[in-house]
Amino acid sequence: MKFTLSWLKDHLDTEASLDIIAETLTRIGLEVERIEDKAAALKPYVVARVLTAEQHPNADRLRVCTVDAGDGTPVQVVCGAPNARAGMLSVFAPPGTYVPGKDITLAVGTIRGVESRGMLCSGAELGIGEDHDGILDLPAEAPVGQPYAVYAGLDDPMIEINLTPNRPDCTSIHGIARDLAATGLGSLKREPMPPVRGEGDCPVPVTLAFEAGDRGLCSLFTLRLVRGIRNGPSPAWMQARLRAIGLRPINALVDITNYLTFDRGRPLHVFDAAKVAGGLTVRRAQPGEELAALDGRTYQLDDDTVVIADANGPESIAGIIGGEASGCDEGTTDVLIESALWDPTNIARSGRRLGIVTDARYRFERGVDPAFTLPGLDLATRLVMEICGGTPTRAVIAGEPPATERVIDFPWTEVRRLAGLELSRAEMKVTLEALGFHVAGGNDRAKVLTPSWRPDVEGKADLVEEIIRIAGLDRIEPKPLTVPERDAGKVVLSILQKRTRLAKRALASRGLVEAVTWSFIPREDALLFGGGGADLALANPIAAELSDMRPSLLPGLMRAAQRNADRGYPDVALFEVGQCFASDQPEGQTVRAAGLRRGTAGHAGNGRHWDGSHKTVDVFEAKADVLALMAALGVPTGGLQVVAGGPAWLHPGRSGTLQFGPKNPVGHFGEVHPRIMKALDLKGGLVAFEIVLDAIPLPKYRPTKARPPLDLPDFQPVSRDFAFVVGRDVAAGDVVRAAQGAERKLIAGVDVFDIYEGVGIPEGSKSVAIAVRLQPVERTLTDAEIEAVSGRIVAEVSRKTGATLRS
Repeated sequence: MKFTLSWLKDHLDTEASLDIIAETLTRIGLEVERIEDKAAALKPYVVARVLTAEQHPNADRLRVCTVDAGDGTPVQVVCGAPNARAGMLSVFAPPGTYVPGKDITLAVGTIRGVESRGMLCSGAELGIGEDHDGILDLPAEAPVGQPYAVYAGLDDPMIEINLTPNRPDCTSIHGIARDLAATGLGSLKREPMPPVRGEGDCPVPVTLAFEAGDRGLCSLFTLRLVRGIRNGPSPAWMQARLRAIGLRPINALVDITNYLTFDRGRPLHVFDAAKVAGGLTVRRAQPGEELAALDGRTYQLDDDTVVIADANGPESIAGIIGGEASGCDEGTTDVLIESALWDPTNIARSGRRLGIVTDARYRFERGVDPAFTLPGLDLATRLVMEICGGTPTRAVIAGEPPATERVIDFPWTEVRRLAGLELSRAEMKVTLEALGFHVAGGNDRAKVLTPSWRPDVEGKADLVEEIIRIAGLDRIEPKPLTVPERDAGKVVLSILQKRTRLAKRALASRGLVEAVTWSFIPREDALLFGGGGADLALANPIAAELSDMRPSLLPGLMRAAQRNADRGYPDVALFEVGQCFASDQPEGQTVRAAGLRRGTAGHAGNGRHWDGSHKTVDVFEAKADVLALMAALGVPTGGLQVVAGGPAWLHPGRSGTLQFGPKNPVGHFGEVHPRIMKALDLKGGLVAFEIVLDAIPLPKYRPTKARPPLDLPDFQPVSRDFAFVVGRDVAAGDVVRAAQGAERKLIAGVDVFDIYEGVGIPEGSKSVAIAVRLQPVERTLTDAEIEAVSGRIVAEVSRKTGATLRS
């Protein structure tokens, strides 16, 4: 929303400075985004008289001019403008002036051997026009020496605010002034608006052709004919204001409607009465109808679009844009002025479908003041009569405005309860009344009637917000948060929240870089990773390729890794902790931690090395990452099983699944399947892992947070190596688990250090060598005891895996 300072002061009687006004606007929720003050930028430029203009001795197209800038001392300027002549008035810029149109700062210079001490400027060089053909030629009455910005009326700052969708009342400058007046910054000017007494009935009938359920599409439509007008240019003051906010003046009738759109937040439309055939009918468009609009485009209409039609068909898309066929031009002598009330939802839907963005749509889809429909028509009529002349008829009124006002039962204590601010009842009442609310009632409670221009105020909390934003959030005193002693030791974070934070720290400590990818992925990617169901397809995606909720974190990470590789960073290690979706039900939403490594980005470092020791990442890098993560989360790994194989997007022979029993899988790791690599256009070695944080068993309850005492054994551990010959299909993990179960009190660890197939090993078999670490806790083990434990290990492994001790 844009407006100028002088325009604001048409509605607000104030002596406040521009800085104070801008600060107040932001403080009350109308955030100032930009202030454009051309007077400050054009301050060095002054009105000057050209005393002489002689031909340059060394250039045919240059003139040597002497200029009087108002200080009594003529200045020599070399000028190349063809219209430079003695006696004319123009705009002069002295040395040191920044010229925006040329992006230069002037200095005293020599042009073809002649000194030049400044510049005579065109409108394009000042950044206020597009005329490059010559310097500005000012009227004879222009005062020499006066700043040009003041003379040209460019000393009116333009303010742009960022308006939130819930404030339709501030789509008008009058509404903004009302808010400022409520802060005490000035007083709101309330000009009398007597109704226009027309002569005779309007000859153009209006019909609202809607079924009973559609009457809300246009609840009120008013129309008036003004005969005998002269549609020339609008007044200079109106053109200047429209230009200041970025609008191009067209003609008086169109400029009046644009002016009132910003001034009062009341969009209107004007029809050339001579171009309208018969009466006007407001209806839904019929399939196949189209409209050549005022923006030069033709729009195909459907039955969800409301139009204003005559006997020839649609003449306007209601509340959005008018048609070219009935537009007003210099030949218009009779004009129909329309002021109507349209359904915000329908306007927003139609405008979005047709791709039309207009100031009228901007206001109607937020909701205009229904009570100002007929007064807006009268105000537009008076402006047309003042600027264009003419004789108005009485207005045609079809329909009636909806009842939008509501009464809210408001306890004054709500302000303290919701905002923590102590205000007097008198101050709160004055604030509400200044904003247009009617307040009545006793001491403790009030009955508050909302004004017609505030559809966003629906309840008590909204009234509190109005009072607080005008009073100022800075008036809320900070107070320490007191915690009762009984709550001091309560847990603040849930187990899942703690695991989320621990997972991020653990993965970052292993050299992976956190990535935050979209929760939406293409449907093709979702199908590859077990998703793509209809219940997870977005009804209104922000982009065509972000159509489905993600079933896994890995598609986004894989795409991110490939984008890095495409830009010259092939060796990346990424992780993400975030939500995934298996269904549209609450139980289908899980929190997962995932990571991947690409190229040579192993845990020990990435990139090539001079000793040739670098290698591409493999499945064991992903396994090490996920097991380190489980350990960091404090998950007891005694019952954790690693089972060969994984989901379809991992390589079947180079992947594993982590589970606490066959019914409780918690994650998986491995190399990415070649089919997935091809489908996603991925290249290079890629390993990944993913665990479901929600699925990890909860830790056992501990009555105290104190850590157990450090228990360091007093006796030296003993290590024994065993080599077993087992079937090729027997997993090394089965051998490890069997050895661990042989003597749980003494065996502190079992590690695989060799797997061999070849000479000396029977066909279909392999050798698995393990190192078993025995840790005595009561006394040093004797040789006999060590041999006994070794025998139990061999027996247990043989019993559970069919292994034999390798000779």
